[in-house]
Amino acid sequence: MDLDASGWSGDGDFTRLLIVALDRLPVRFVKVEDAPASRADSLFSFISNELFVAFDSAPREVRARILGVIPVARVIDEKLMSLATLEIALTAMPGIGPPDYTDDGMIQYLRTERIIPPYQTKGYKLVELVRIYETGAGPDRQSARDDVTD
Repeated sequence: MDLDASGWSGDGDFTRLLIVALDRLPVRFVKVEDAPASRADSLFSFISNELFVAFDSAPREVRARILGVIPVARVIDEKLMSLATLEIALTAMPGIGPPDYTDDGMIQYLRTERIIPPYQTKGYKLVELVRIYETGAGPDRQSARDDVTD
């Protein structure tokens, strides 16, 4: 798996867990970015990360007939996974489980944790939001958001 974490600050334990899990699946490329919604306050810390994944593909021969008479064979690249099968695979993994929200183009996880640093009476709440999108782009593309501006 090719990982591009140049746009990621490295914050988020659950994001790290997802990256390790994606490394065990047929994923060709993962780009991790900090989302603009991340912010911190004295009572909470909100981390928002986005993962853009491209799945491995395998060649498959497809047979057809031209004009119903002439047989032809073409080789097409078929993806080995989709967002729906990725959701199933991540749900089955211990420590990850089912997503909090999913639709045709995104898988979203929301994790909260109460952190109390040593020698302090008052802690803070850590909220981590991770969204996974599929992109057909390889490492030469910036992110899936660029598809809108192209």
